Amino acid sequence: GTSEAPAADLVVSVVGAVTEPGLLTLAPGSRVHDALLVTEPLPDADLLALNLAQKLTDGQQLVVPVVGESHPGESTGSGISLNSASASELTALPGIGPATAAAIVAHRESAGGFGAVEDLLQVKGIGPAKLEGLRDQVTL
Repeated sequence: GTSEAPAADLVVSVVGAVTEPGLLTLAPGSRVHDALLVTEPLPDADLLALNLAQKLTDGQQLVVPVVGESHPGESTGSGISLNSASASELTALPGIGPATAAAIVAHRESAGGFGAVEDLLQVKGIGPAKLEGLRDQVTL
């Protein structure tokens, strides 16, 4: 028979409103909830903004926002930059898979960058509802 190699551990960067931001090494198949068990959210962390059941991927950055943080890029620099993030970084966003991430990068390159978060509506696969879910997690 064939023996499958064990899946490699995941290394995830957890930043934002957590007690110990930094790199975590987690078991394959770990979810956002598992990462937050290791590095506890601060009392003002906005856990409703996160999908605790989302599976983590190796190399992902998990940004834990603060409640009421409407412009994360202004104060802490947290959030994923639409104008500089790689396609793999963009897939860390909720609802953004590899195809949509590639479409965001392609739009950025053809349009010369994003002038506003609302410009995401011009990307195939992103409608008004998805834009609202992303608004607090992205910066320009």
